[in-house]
Amino acid sequence: MVEEKDLALLVDLYELTMAQAYWAESMNDTAVFSLFFRKLPPHRNFMLACGQQHIAHIIESLRFSQEHIDRLRRLDRFDNDFLDWLRRFRFTGSIHALSEGTPVFPQEPLLEIEAPIAEAQLLETLVMNYVHLETVLASKAARLTLAANGKPVIDFGTRRMHGTDAAYRGIRAFRMGGLSGTSNVLAGLDFDLPIRGTMAHSFVQACGDEMAAFRTYARLYPGTTLLVDTYDTERAVADIIDWLKAEPEVDIGAIRLDSGDMAEMAIRCRRMLDDAGLTQIRILASGGLDEYRIDDYRRNDVPLDGFGVGTAVGVSNDAPTLELAYKLTEYAGKPRMKNSPGKQSYPGRKQVYRRQDADGRYLGDHITHREEAADGTPLLVPTMRAGRAIVDAIRPLAEAAEYCRDAVAALPPAQRALEDAEPYPVVISDRLRDLQSHTLQQVRPHPPASDQ
Repeated sequence: MVEEKDLALLVDLYELTMAQAYWAESMNDTAVFSLFFRKLPPHRNFMLACGQQHIAHIIESLRFSQEHIDRLRRLDRFDNDFLDWLRRFRFTGSIHALSEGTPVFPQEPLLEIEAPIAEAQLLETLVMNYVHLETVLASKAARLTLAANGKPVIDFGTRRMHGTDAAYRGIRAFRMGGLSGTSNVLAGLDFDLPIRGTMAHSFVQACGDEMAAFRTYARLYPGTTLLVDTYDTERAVADIIDWLKAEPEVDIGAIRLDSGDMAEMAIRCRRMLDDAGLTQIRILASGGLDEYRIDDYRRNDVPLDGFGVGTAVGVSNDAPTLELAYKLTEYAGKPRMKNSPGKQSYPGRKQVYRRQDADGRYLGDHITHREEAADGTPLLVPTMRAGRAIVDAIRPLAEAAEYCRDAVAALPPAQRALEDAEPYPVVISDRLRDLQSHTLQQVRPHPPASDQ
């Protein structure tokens, strides 16, 4: 993993070259950059904003060390005085952000950064990386949680995630999205997510005798889960039943299915266990699961009590990217915008108001200029001021995960479904639209004067 002390260099080159150009031209005025996306990924009705408050603590301690400066000097691109400026770099600006775990929709800022333009520009890659990864993975976790409808979903994805940094930070996002546990020991300990796991087929194979493997695990780990599909699933379950009849004091918590027609096998195993009076033994499933298979099992009343999900959650396999944009919306007190085809943005500082009914259900959102007022609850809150994180404004992870659970539950049912739904209502204020139109007139090139 990239060490936190080196995160200052986790930039794209153009951020450094632009920062030097701002410095060289004495462009020191305040800029506002907005982080948002223009459309939802395929088969997503909402995204969960995640990582954008956590990043405040990273930014607060961001420093260019002498080693960083020496390495940059060897690129032979930067003036020595600019490198001295980098060495003294401290973020002095402010951030407004959505609370982590907030459902978010197109055009709504996940955060806005206000700072001298070079400072804000240098943060682009770092901020986008943190927010992109955790937002994508938290959103996938939420879909799995919704599909399971109260049954536990455990993360088994570490081995196939894209690098150790993603495998670590992803667990934080999975907790936000509602997963019940993880097999990742380090991240589970650090982010206080229950650590779960059973055995691999290799242990059964290495023991030679399947029942010897089961007996060892039961002795070492009371309440254990036994993996029963190494050779013959029904034979293994029958042997477990005979064993427990002979030794009823043995504590087996569950069996796990990892291959084959798990729906049919779960039905057969459940019948065998129930007929033997072992109704307390649960049946867990793993192996190539995603939210669609879990939802299908639930709809068809397949007797599965929990799910281990690996690749699908670890890389958000069906929608692994979110087209986040980090765009300048104001500089030196004047609105700024982009007008490229399909990538037009709204200028100015913004606020998002969310309306709810008497029961707390979300009705729709209103994106306004920061200075406007509208019906509903304002969602963007200050998380940094004058370069310092506002600790009281940033929920601890446990509280953020609880807030996220309640926020997802407050979405309209269509947005919580796996199927594509009609878009959630998001209205752009007239003031923002007028500001966009006025700004566009100012920046649009004028046609050359006629010679006639």
